[in-house]
Amino acid sequence: MFDELKPHLAELRKRLGISVGSLIVMFFVMFYFHEPILNWMVEPLNTALIEVGKKSLHAADGMITTSQVGGAFFVALKVSFFAAIVASLPIILSQIWLFIAPGLYSSEKKMIIPFIIGGTLMFLIGVLFAYYVVTPFGFDFLITFGSFKFTPLINIEDYVGFFTKIMFGFGLAFELPVFAYFLALLGLVNDKQMTAFFKYAIVIIFIVAALLTPPDVLTQLLMAGPLIILYGFSILIVKLVNPAPDDDDEDEEEDESADETNSK
Repeated sequence: MFDELKPHLAELRKRLGISVGSLIVMFFVMFYFHEPILNWMVEPLNTALIEVGKKSLHAADGMITTSQVGGAFFVALKVSFFAAIVASLPIILSQIWLFIAPGLYSSEKKMIIPFIIGGTLMFLIGVLFAYYVVTPFGFDFLITFGSFKFTPLINIEDYVGFFTKIMFGFGLAFELPVFAYFLALLGLVNDKQMTAFFKYAIVIIFIVAALLTPPDVLTQLLMAGPLIILYGFSILIVKLVNPAPDDDDEDEEEDESADETNSK
């Protein structure tokens, strides 16, 4: 049994090696540009602090701080790693596809380009949605709450970890239609199965939204809402790619199989 797994393990090691190698290269590239990337990441927070400062006298003194001796350096590492993952995403997706490609038909193997483009594009749409829609509302609410009593001193290390968690959460969430399409293409799911699972999917979506977003209802709804819409959109995609057979067709198949069994 182990001999049968050896080729697959060797292929997996190869794909992981290429993915990790691309991630390391992009990390050093992004480290060179970490300052403008950090400025981009901190902009929603600065905007929220300015808005809060207009509403409260105490919040006018709000600022971004660091509590560690090497805080700025470790923040630069986190920022570079986050940017490296996003930049390496096309290569990582290509390695995932090449790993499963030997088990696909020749026509399915040609879908590597749509898989890479679609997966990368949807991840970026999720990140941009989180950046331009979710974080302005979330940060404004979280920082404004209690600002009339307390001066907001935001730790940059905590903020970067908090920010990347939200970005990755929305990026991965927006991959749902892409993975639904390719699972349907492989015949693993159909629209009837996804429709039947919808009520459970809603519960899972709200649990995921609670884990990946700040502890406020508004931000959780801003994640759960698009996810529910994306799930419905995924059902339509799956219906086009791999529609469930009609009940009449299933009955005919059962009758044919029964006739074949009787004839034997």
